[in-house]
Amino acid sequence: MSDKNMSKFISLILRHKPETIGITLDEHGWADVSELIAGVSRTHAMNMEDLERIVAEDEKQRYSFNEDKTLIRANQGHSIPVDVELEQAEPPEILFHGTATKYEEAIDREGLIPKSRLYVHLSGDEETAQKVGIRHGKLVLYRIRSGEMHRDGFAFYRSVNGVWLIKAVPVRYMEKV
Repeated sequence: MSDKNMSKFISLILRHKPETIGITLDEHGWADVSELIAGVSRTHAMNMEDLERIVAEDEKQRYSFNEDKTLIRANQGHSIPVDVELEQAEPPEILFHGTATKYEEAIDREGLIPKSRLYVHLSGDEETAQKVGIRHGKLVLYRIRSGEMHRDGFAFYRSVNGVWLIKAVPVRYMEKV
């Protein structure tokens, strides 16, 4: 299995379905590294060196190790209830959200909602949001007035990999780019 496909498999495990390989996550989303490697290795060869390379080379910086590399977790994107210990942060005035046109009608009606995830993911620049959105189909890009939202009392969080997270974005704070 390629590193890219292995990373996707690890993402599935650490964000959505740890039971796929018979492991559990703690309340903060941490998994025991040796259990992860053993579980993955039942179907796909993987060792610590492979895991360290996948974590280091992941272009989205999806994963974090604890200090002694005995635990690993996904930085965000969970559909299972975990507290990844995010701290509130003041966002820039404008953030972006890229998605596919097939979701445009619902977004224009309901705003951005997390659906199966715990948070809506926002990007600090248009280019990153475009890369995210294009993966899902024909691109539609939204500009979010995040500074205004923050001043209106909405809580923003910033993941360790730079992704901005919020519970939802009402339509009144959005415009199409």
